[in-house]
Amino acid sequence: MPPGASSVPAASHFFTPMPANPFNGFTDYGIGIGLRVPHYRHILAEKPVVDWFEIISENFMVDGGRPLHVLDQILEQYRVVQHGVSMYFGSVDGPDRAHLRKLKDLVKRTKTPWLSDHLCWGSIDGTYTHDLLPMPYTFAAAEQTARRIREVRDYLEIPIAVENVSSYAEYHVSEMTEWEFLNEVVERADCGILLDVNNIYVSSQNHGFDPYAYLNAIPAERVAQIHIAGHSKFEKYILDTHDHPVLDPVWKMYAHAIARTGRTATLLEWDDRIPSFDEVHREALKANRFTATLADAKRA
Repeated sequence: MPPGASSVPAASHFFTPMPANPFNGFTDYGIGIGLRVPHYRHILAEKPVVDWFEIISENFMVDGGRPLHVLDQILEQYRVVQHGVSMYFGSVDGPDRAHLRKLKDLVKRTKTPWLSDHLCWGSIDGTYTHDLLPMPYTFAAAEQTARRIREVRDYLEIPIAVENVSSYAEYHVSEMTEWEFLNEVVERADCGILLDVNNIYVSSQNHGFDPYAYLNAIPAERVAQIHIAGHSKFEKYILDTHDHPVLDPVWKMYAHAIARTGRTATLLEWDDRIPSFDEVHREALKANRFTATLADAKRA
């Protein structure tokens, strides 16, 4: 039977969660994949064995209809972790209260163990770009961003993890490196990190820095979750496309990351030209060989 095709209820596959790190109770839930519309029918009919699903919060912040109907069926059998794309912690404008109320309702519905969103900005004066824009790496921006994260965490009453974004431009006013800025924000906010290994690789190639210097500088105890994904190479830059399998340089960085963090909840992102559920699931499960190698090394 191919991977992902088992009809065994997912709950029977859940191993006993072990702490991934001591910070805020973030727990290693194993290998997850994104819950995507093309796979709804397969998941509901076949009930494949999956450790957990990540959902994009904004897709389910509605009053009713098919999205919530499907989500409720998923929640009956699977663990779900929420990931957002529009909090814009780095924007000057404060969080939209109506958005936060809907988000808190969804948090209560899913019982997500933590909430993640991006370390970026994307709105100004009520106008939203619907993009994840890089920030100037300044101490003033770090303090303002940390304050926003604390506000959201206190309102939602749930741990927060912020994700490093891929970038294609830099600011002349920056006072530190991207990884120094990330560390500054999470220390001031006292929050976790969603470490996107592919984004680090993409940005390192676009801006000419050593991706391993980035990985080595991250406080391992704050890494709540890891993202891996595919990217596309062009003549003058690399684009974070999430439309094909993870490439070898990213797998090597993932191995280095978990050597530092230990077993950590890992999510495969595949958001465009989405293949069959089984193909996505098989790609995600490749991460297990690295965690197995890590376990063997510790026993040796």
